[in-house]
Amino acid sequence: MQRGRHPYSPRYAPEPPPAPRCCDANGCAAAGEYRAPKARDKLNDYFWFCLDHVREYNKAWDYYAGMSADQIERHVRLDTTWQRPTWPMGSWQARERALREEAMRQRQYGFRTGREEDEEDAPPRRPSMRTAEQEALATLALVPPVTFEQIKARYRELVKRHHPDANGGAREAEERLKQINLAYTTLKTSYGA
Repeated sequence: MQRGRHPYSPRYAPEPPPAPRCCDANGCAAAGEYRAPKARDKLNDYFWFCLDHVREYNKAWDYYAGMSADQIERHVRLDTTWQRPTWPMGSWQARERALREEAMRQRQYGFRTGREEDEEDAPPRRPSMRTAEQEALATLALVPPVTFEQIKARYRELVKRHHPDANGGAREAEERLKQINLAYTTLKTSYGA
């Protein structure tokens, strides 16, 4: 309590509670404690009813009144996604993959114009990403197009050259042999031999 104020001053008395609403039903004098929306397009504008009249109103009220079957179906479908736009599942992944591949084919900054003067002033090109088969062919020092017989012959040649027994048990030769074996396995599965 503060000094200088009288605790029972009418100035600081609590406000009286608001008068209860009357029921909006014709001829009803009961308190209107329950709200009900006035219309589908006015969901934040309410009637205030007593319990008996709100029950009657709710039994008779139809949200979809005045809508055709197609409009009702469309509304229900939109409500399943909370009125938000949706996209087909799975197709975005294919689209994203196509966009990434297209971006990898283009230069780092901008699109190709085909003009030679642009080529001279262009920033250096980034190396494109290589597939597992391209990496494997590079490991075996082969350039496509190749046959599986050429791959097998090159593999045998490199195994003989980099085998640890032929190199006195050198650690580097062992690591190189692991890379060669991995590349050969990759090419063996992709060339189907």
